[in-house]
Amino acid sequence: MYARAPLASRPRRHAVAALAALLAAILLAGCATTDEGPIWQAGAGGGDTGAPVESSAPEVKKISLSATGDIVMAMAPNRLPPNNGKGFFDSVKKALAADLVMGNLEEPLTVDTGTGKCGANSTRCFQFRAPPEYAAHLADAGFDLLNQANNHGYDFGPKGYENTQKALEEHDLAHTGAPDQITVVEVKGVKVAVAGFSSYRWSNSLVDIPAAKKVIEKAADLADIVVVQVHMGAEGSEMTRVRPGTEMFLGENRGDPIKFSRAMIDSGADLIVGHGPHVLRGMEFYKGRLIAYSLGNFAGGGNSLSNNGRLGWGGVLKVSLEADGTYAGGSFASTYMDGVRKPVMDPDDRGLGLLRDLTELDFPETGARFTDSGKINLPAAD
Repeated sequence: MYARAPLASRPRRHAVAALAALLAAILLAGCATTDEGPIWQAGAGGGDTGAPVESSAPEVKKISLSATGDIVMAMAPNRLPPNNGKGFFDSVKKALAADLVMGNLEEPLTVDTGTGKCGANSTRCFQFRAPPEYAAHLADAGFDLLNQANNHGYDFGPKGYENTQKALEEHDLAHTGAPDQITVVEVKGVKVAVAGFSSYRWSNSLVDIPAAKKVIEKAADLADIVVVQVHMGAEGSEMTRVRPGTEMFLGENRGDPIKFSRAMIDSGADLIVGHGPHVLRGMEFYKGRLIAYSLGNFAGGGNSLSNNGRLGWGGVLKVSLEADGTYAGGSFASTYMDGVRKPVMDPDDRGLGLLRDLTELDFPETGARFTDSGKINLPAAD
């Protein structure tokens, strides 16, 4: 289903463009156009019947991708969700459904490795983990690929990180986010490359933009569509705004979200999926590609994440892309974390309302345009 692609260059988009040009030349050589539409000329093809044959335009391939923000299912060993997590995502399965379903896994799936990052006397330190078997809940929800590039990926050290990958693979789930890792998934005959970035050593670097650009350039050679999963920006209920410049949190460089995201699109990315601040942030289009700066909190089992006010609001981003990465439509479905921090659909659409307001504030010219039903349009369609 998936593969960790080597970082070796292979012609992809340039080769496709050349092939298209060659095909166009062949068609022009053997096809005449009239007001009635294209007509093949006698002898242009393999047969010499001379009979006119009407040509039809090839169907444009499109695939759908869905994505969520931060996912925590439990805080093992003692703070587990009801029914040991069975049915944890049932309320949102329909909203998640897509050809490729992605989420940001904000915790290891592992036994206690004895290397938890928080010592006995730690303050302001949070470490998460869920039992390895909880990978089954992600599979049941319909997820296909999980991002590990975030600040909790190494909460239980390298062994916990490896255990997470093993647990995911046992349930046929792809993963991405390790240094130099480009995960390629084939979806309906379309190759999608996904790479994860954060400001931590166990992932591709968010801060080193030249190095990040090289990863995306290589990803663009490996696949038809390139998706960036990125954990960026400062945390907190007030951190909803996106402004130019580097963001710091607890002394850590959490990247320059605008500079990074646009640089990745310049290098070949077709979709940017952001998370990390634990709140929703605005969305904009850059060169026709969508940037979702933060999808907020999606799940916080074991009361791991606060659901106070906007911290409890998240959603499912769904995007349709053509095989060359061209945006073909999208939507946002609001969710919130209930009393036990499971994700449920929000009939009041609080997340969508916040997202619309933030987008208008931060990206008045380039921002996505949202309909009342959550459809996402390019600015020109407003």
